[in-house]
Amino acid sequence: MQDSQIIRTEYSDVMKKSYIDYAMSVIVARALPDVRDGLKPVQRRTLYDMYELGIRYDKPYRKCARIVGDTMGKYHPHGDSSIYEALVVMAQDFKKGMILVDGHGNFGSIEGDGAAAMRYTEARLAKITQEAYLADLDKDIVDFMPNFDETEKEPEVLPVRIPNLLVNGAEGIAVGMATSIPTHNLGEVIDAVKAYMKNDEISTKQLMKYVKGPDFPTGGIVVNKDDLLNIYETGTGKIKIRGKVEVEEMKGGKKRLVITEIPYTMIGAGIGKFLNDVCALVESKKTSDIVDISNQSSKEGIRIVIELKRGADIENLTNMLYKKTRLEDTFGVNMLAVADGRPETMGIKKIIEHHVDFQFELATRKYQTLLNKEKDKKEIQEGLMKACDVIDLIIEILRGSQSVKDAKACLTNGVTDNIKFKSGISKKMAAMLRFTERQATAILEMRLYKLIGLEIEALMKEHDETLKKIARYEDILNNYDSMADVIIEDLEKIKAEFARKRRTMIENAEEAVYEEKKIEEQEVIFLMDRFGYAKTIDTNIYGRNKEAADTENKYVISCMNTGKVCLFTNTGKMHQVKVLDLPYGKFRDKGLPIDNVSNYDSTQEEIVYICDAEQMRYARLLFATKQGMIKKVEGTEFQVAKRTISATKLQAEDEVISVQVISENQNVVLQTKDGYFLRFTAMEVSEKKKGAIGVRGIKLRKNDELEQVYLFEEGTEAKVTYGEKEVTLNRLKMAKRDGNGTKARV
Repeated sequence: MQDSQIIRTEYSDVMKKSYIDYAMSVIVARALPDVRDGLKPVQRRTLYDMYELGIRYDKPYRKCARIVGDTMGKYHPHGDSSIYEALVVMAQDFKKGMILVDGHGNFGSIEGDGAAAMRYTEARLAKITQEAYLADLDKDIVDFMPNFDETEKEPEVLPVRIPNLLVNGAEGIAVGMATSIPTHNLGEVIDAVKAYMKNDEISTKQLMKYVKGPDFPTGGIVVNKDDLLNIYETGTGKIKIRGKVEVEEMKGGKKRLVITEIPYTMIGAGIGKFLNDVCALVESKKTSDIVDISNQSSKEGIRIVIELKRGADIENLTNMLYKKTRLEDTFGVNMLAVADGRPETMGIKKIIEHHVDFQFELATRKYQTLLNKEKDKKEIQEGLMKACDVIDLIIEILRGSQSVKDAKACLTNGVTDNIKFKSGISKKMAAMLRFTERQATAILEMRLYKLIGLEIEALMKEHDETLKKIARYEDILNNYDSMADVIIEDLEKIKAEFARKRRTMIENAEEAVYEEKKIEEQEVIFLMDRFGYAKTIDTNIYGRNKEAADTENKYVISCMNTGKVCLFTNTGKMHQVKVLDLPYGKFRDKGLPIDNVSNYDSTQEEIVYICDAEQMRYARLLFATKQGMIKKVEGTEFQVAKRTISATKLQAEDEVISVQVISENQNVVLQTKDGYFLRFTAMEVSEKKKGAIGVRGIKLRKNDELEQVYLFEEGTEAKVTYGEKEVTLNRLKMAKRDGNGTKARV
């Protein structure tokens, strides 16, 4: 048994190296696209596997399960769901500028419906993918590398002839970084590439004469045109997109708003959320102009119809939709991709530069391969032509040879030792033959019909063609302009066949401004039952149902409908609720859980006091905790904009048991769980800030805790029940704060 070697090292160094290795693996080999072909590894492998399986655009569809399984088994040893999701996205025309996969079956919808299971759907390569992404793979155009188990070869990058990173965009989250590249118009991007190839000193501003801005498959309107130059120079920024809204006339003078295009960011669940947001605007009375909303979208396109009241302010309502819903949204741009093996944020010029360099590399390798092939053909053609001139001698050599090896040796090196000749002249001529190895093989394999005059003539014509091709390929390889012309010619063919009109409008639009309808201020009654369901009702309704309201509800307070209600909890927090967020209506309406309209969590905390935020401004609050700590706090301390703040500081394992409004002429009585009562004046309680713990109100005995706090006016009678006995608070002995208290006899 060998001695095991123990390496002593710093733990942090091992963790650092391991994490960096993991991060780089995610960045380079999973989440980020390559700047050359604009594809992530899973996309590249899926497309290459379809190419290998022969699932071409002009061949029948094949089951996606077959494609996914083959890709997983050969090239991508990860979960089948990640491969299928990548395949689905490449087939969704509402996500990609150009679909790369032609899907057959249910591949999901723009409204967020998922694709059917892979066993039901079928796919094949799209025509553009086959012609512009996978062409010439047989010409040694890109490097191949071993797959994960070294049983197959896969391309390091696909020979994509268009700037796919710009055309189809990209989204991905890596470790410590993310990419978000919008889609662009194929024709515009090709024009920009041509302009760069003709003048590599071209500026981003000049490139933007060709690429106007993003071109999202969902259309929409980009409204911050002036920001685009900076975004395309730096590779980062924010694009504001709006949906397209049209106004349609209806019978009776009514009108309706029809949304025919949505922001790209609204794809999926965003459409359902938009409908809910519009309904919420109506329910919260932010607008009374909307009568009905319906989603009439179909395969033909988006159509969301909002029916309006007669005389509705259309411009104001449209601006409200832009402001209050995702009909206007922001697309965060971060043009991050893997360039030369490392992640880099690039502007549009840098991306085009990398693309053009890649195209020249592809063209060089392609035409070098073609040149070598033509040179091989030329060699064979010249050998055959030469053989035709001495065909009688060659026939004599073949008839006099004992083996193919002897005949080949004679043709290549003039070796005549083992060959019988009819004459010495033939032997001398045979000794002078110097065909190449390839030429000799071609001569030996040549069929007799090749000696027909027309065949010889065809051979000579073919040789002329080969010489022309060699001259052309050498010109392309040796001259930048010639190679550039070839690349541009290819791009123009792709543009002519696959480019389409721009879908997204680019403009500078004014900030959406709308006048919020002022709510008539009125006094309402806040009701909350013991289950936490809250609502507000009119004061008159409360007056008619006062007895039932007070009996059935745990909290009943008066407040303004434009104000806020404050909830103090046992954890020392204060939550604020806008009164307008609560349902307003009938007395018998159920209401809404208070958790739904605030940060209060009924599973983690308990409400100890509720009050109107405005009325609290003029009050002092008495806080008391289970461990006997008390303090007074000015109500103005709680006049804050935040929805949740810390209302008091608590010691370990302590909690708030009481919050009450206190005045200077009141008496305070503290009652513990074990029945000790301590009475003192409100003047005894120290005034503190909300961030303070407070002072001790009563000395607690072991395992005892503060249970109740009572307040009563000096000179008034106050009675409470403890156990089964009635305790008269005003008869308790007056003492000082921080005393032991008097035991109540039960």
